[in-house]
Amino acid sequence: MSLKQKTVNGVLWSAVDNFAGQGITFIVGLILARLLTPSEYGLIGMLAIFIAVSESFINSGFSNALIRKKDATQVDFSTVFYFNLVAGVLFYFILFFSAPYVALFFKEPQLDSLLKVLALGLIISSLTIIQRTTLTKRIDFKLQTRISVIAAIGSGIIGVTMAYKGFGVWSLVAQTLSRQAINSLFLWLWNKWRPIWVFSIASFKELFAFGSRLLVSGLIDTVYRNIYYIVIGKFFSAQELGYYTRAQAFKDLPAQNLNEIMSRVTYPVLAQIQDDKILLKAGYKRMIKSIMYVSMILLAGMAAIAEPMIITLIGEQWRPSIIYLQLLTFVGMMYPLHSLNLNMLQVQGRSDLFLRLEIIKKLIAIPVIIIGVFFGIKAMIMGMWVNTLIAYYLNSYWSGKFINYPMLEQVRDILPGLGIALLMGTVVMLVGKLIPFSYFYKLIIQFLVGAILTFILSEIFKPEAYLELKKIALDTFRRNK
Repeated sequence: MSLKQKTVNGVLWSAVDNFAGQGITFIVGLILARLLTPSEYGLIGMLAIFIAVSESFINSGFSNALIRKKDATQVDFSTVFYFNLVAGVLFYFILFFSAPYVALFFKEPQLDSLLKVLALGLIISSLTIIQRTTLTKRIDFKLQTRISVIAAIGSGIIGVTMAYKGFGVWSLVAQTLSRQAINSLFLWLWNKWRPIWVFSIASFKELFAFGSRLLVSGLIDTVYRNIYYIVIGKFFSAQELGYYTRAQAFKDLPAQNLNEIMSRVTYPVLAQIQDDKILLKAGYKRMIKSIMYVSMILLAGMAAIAEPMIITLIGEQWRPSIIYLQLLTFVGMMYPLHSLNLNMLQVQGRSDLFLRLEIIKKLIAIPVIIIGVFFGIKAMIMGMWVNTLIAYYLNSYWSGKFINYPMLEQVRDILPGLGIALLMGTVVMLVGKLIPFSYFYKLIIQFLVGAILTFILSEIFKPEAYLELKKIALDTFRRNK
């Protein structure tokens, strides 16, 4: 199978994996949002940063180091597996004994027991990382897709049943842990990789030399992405944090999923052609055009239908989430662009530059956090807009130098998609303001108008990204037929 076909298959199966698994989880989340309160979601949001930071330490950048290493051996994989497992157990106990202080910081006593149980997921994840890494290195997402769907359905049933029975916030904890456990179980059952009884100091040092910088970079990025939860939870309320996390969940369905799809597929693909600059740039350009075309259209459309979507799907009690979602969609549009540019730095082996850029970008973000404390959540999100543009400039400047693909050329490549997205979003929003129907019918009409208008505009202006995606879709259809 050619590298292009591997890439297409990888993207397709990764997309099915993310959108099926996350889509099911999202639907379950809609049901849970009708059974639970914003405050209960806010309590889980307060713990997000502690779990996320611990997971960064457990992985420590080793997964990307293994994927990048062309001749990674069984010794390498086993060494990282045992490190992950020890780190998972260690960080579980750190969070277990820190739980009372976390509860005291937020003045929410329930967080003590919640964190002690939720942190069990760290041990489960530590058993799963290398199983996923071996599949990702082979650009094999078909098996991961099957397992993700099973885990999403199983954990969804558990979470909804518990919420219906009145377990409140514990239904969210049970859903999270059961999904991790089911994922881990089936990865071990169906993936043939098994560790050998070897821990190589030499292998550890080699991989850590590359991965350590990614660890620090990942930690900085993780803290940055989750610090807003701490700010909102500490200076506002669990209820406000609940509204914010629901808006994030809606925004992340297209934005974060697209970001994860492209990160998981493009990194191993680009790593295989890292020595051919011409081929690398050509593939990179196609990726940026295609993914940003999809990202901008989906997020602009979501901003336009935010009100009828939230009221119809999760109810009037979540109305304050609407404005947060509309403001966050612009930030979400940029996720894939950041990811692709940062992947290029990793492919080139410049984890040192990757780390320096992360430090600079997050220092620039400090004023945004201060703005949030003093001027409110909406002002904080608008500060994120500025920060994400500055971050894009820094990422694209350095990654573009390696393959002669500067920021201005990137911007020219994505402008056609941006124009279509903005025009479509504006029309869809106006349609929602003008038609005198209930929110349910508004949602259906706006969605159809957006889809049809996007197709018509794309056929008229024929941006390269649309033509490329259309060709891939038709070729795939003919092949399967």
